[in-house]
Amino acid sequence: MQLQLYTIDAFESGPFTGNPAAVCPLENWLDDALLQAIAAQNNLSETVYLVPKGAGSYGIRWFTPATEVKLCGHATLAAAFALKTELGEEADTIRFDSLSGPLSVVCQNGRYTLDFPSQPPTACPRPSWLPNALGANPREFYRAEYCLAIVPSEEILAAIEPDFALLAKSSDSYLIVSAPGEERDFVSRFFAPAAGIDEDPVTGSAHCTLTPYWAKRLGKRSLSARQISPRGGELTCELAGDRVRISGSARLYAKATIFV
Repeated sequence: MQLQLYTIDAFESGPFTGNPAAVCPLENWLDDALLQAIAAQNNLSETVYLVPKGAGSYGIRWFTPATEVKLCGHATLAAAFALKTELGEEADTIRFDSLSGPLSVVCQNGRYTLDFPSQPPTACPRPSWLPNALGANPREFYRAEYCLAIVPSEEILAAIEPDFALLAKSSDSYLIVSAPGEERDFVSRFFAPAAGIDEDPVTGSAHCTLTPYWAKRLGKRSLSARQISPRGGELTCELAGDRVRISGSARLYAKATIFV
């Protein structure tokens, strides 16, 4: 069997920035073990699979090198980019059926805007393992789909060097760490060693939680954001009731044929 594969840098700001995702269009769903094996060999944060369901509508699934996940922002943006620029999709609003319910991406003037569920965080006591795992002492801790720790400054956030082995053993192994930005409204990093991703370059789904948190804290609905991983990524976010709109750009890095 031969399959097309596109490597797309999502939320990029130039070559070799943003988060690479492998986009694999399918005619029908393949066996889960094969989908996972392809994702493991790709060894990117996510491999995204698409199956057409009708005009402008697709089933979508996301796999890290280790597991399937319920929601992924950068790979959804990458999927929309591949559909529009490589696969002949004519619709400007592309709809996806996912494990997290209906999602959509609006494609306009080279920008891609995700319509995702808002996941506001709830304040919780700080876990005892957190300072040792991060090598930093967050002043606030929250839980939603992912955990969220807040540190006082971008400088402190940039200096964090996590103990990934310790973080992977914790019960809260998907962790966003965020701070006020120096040139953006807020900045963040994302760690998920238990899912095979020590540090994710840019995490769209994390902004489902970051957007309502920073919108409330800063008193504004529209926000500029940067994920300050080594590759880095740029996003704009808007809180719209129980949804968030997360926008960014993408670029094609590679096309391939895989043989399985």
